[in-house]
Amino acid sequence: MADSPNAAFGRPREFDLDEALERAMQVFWARGYDGASLSDLIGAMGITKSSMYAAYGNKEQLFRKALQRYAEGPASYATRALKEPTARAVAETFLRGAVRTVTTPGRPVGCMSVQGALALSEQGRAAHDVLVDWRNDAGVRLEERFQRAVDEGDLPGGADPRRLARFIMTTGFGLAVQAANGLATEDLDEIVDTALSNWPS
Repeated sequence: MADSPNAAFGRPREFDLDEALERAMQVFWARGYDGASLSDLIGAMGITKSSMYAAYGNKEQLFRKALQRYAEGPASYATRALKEPTARAVAETFLRGAVRTVTTPGRPVGCMSVQGALALSEQGRAAHDVLVDWRNDAGVRLEERFQRAVDEGDLPGGADPRRLARFIMTTGFGLAVQAANGLATEDLDEIVDTALSNWPS
């Protein structure tokens, strides 16, 4: 990628697009949308402001690309969870994945979709809306998976797929907040154990 042509300037890029986006993701993850200034971003990415605009667009567009990278990388546990054979396994894979993502050494603590929304200004409204849509979509997909579990008899007929999805989403984001507060992996795993102890069967 470092040698791909830059159509805007007619010369090869002198930086790796993926690596620069990874660094931008880390900044947004650690500081949130409002807390990540352009100087923070271009400094971490190791590029100039004009190069950032040419390659990724403005700050909001860069944030959208960084969130997509987060969804396909650190937060991909959410997609993997949906493929589990039972509803309980879906819930556990989702929550354990959240714990690992928010406590991985060398990464910011907490969840980018939570951290990214902290103290959003009016200028950050679009980023806020993107995060709301992202979280809501994850909740809808969980609800659909739990509805399938009810239909297949994996969950009891009286189980409420929407309530279960909201419970898992709320617990997952709560784990991220507790990680940001300093709780260790083993402490968060205990919370997951408690959350799953009353899973309907």
